[in-house]
Amino acid sequence: MRQKNRTCNVLVAVALLIAAPAVMAQTDSAGKDQVKRGLYLTNIGGCNDCHSPKLMTPQGPQPDPARMLSGHPANAQLPPVPTGMFGPGQWAALTNDEFTAWAGPWGISFAANLTPDVTTGLGGWTAAQFIATMRTSKHLGVGRPILPPMLTYALAALTDSDLKAVFAYLKSLKPIKNQVPVTVPSKGP
Repeated sequence: MRQKNRTCNVLVAVALLIAAPAVMAQTDSAGKDQVKRGLYLTNIGGCNDCHSPKLMTPQGPQPDPARMLSGHPANAQLPPVPTGMFGPGQWAALTNDEFTAWAGPWGISFAANLTPDVTTGLGGWTAAQFIATMRTSKHLGVGRPILPPMLTYALAALTDSDLKAVFAYLKSLKPIKNQVPVTVPSKGP
């Protein structure tokens, strides 16, 4: 009986060793497909428009490949916002030359660092926290409001599968340490 059990155990172990690479390849392929879908969604969603610092080219501003999705540069200086710019029949928003900082009636908001840097980006986030942020328009799903120009109402319409793909893509990026400034609240009308 013991010999039979040992033989069965050996056969099971051999079967697992033979099957494991195929299962792992399917998992790796599914993960690569999810990251590829996330890249596609971030491209069509225009995430680089605000979350990537720009380089000025003959064709106009283009995302800087070395700082892709790293948010508003921590050391960037902003000019003062002219008073009386915002209100009914006036301007709704202004942006800096990198399109990473936006001023409006809400104050000044800065594009977040979406790279997986643990201290300044999404490195410590879970997929559930990312989805909650997109669904609630609140940081980590419970914190401060996500401000314009972020279109969380449009992103909230994505499926969980699509939001997980976006998150998988963001987690696949090179981490970039860049502490984005905190929002500057409006000084009133």
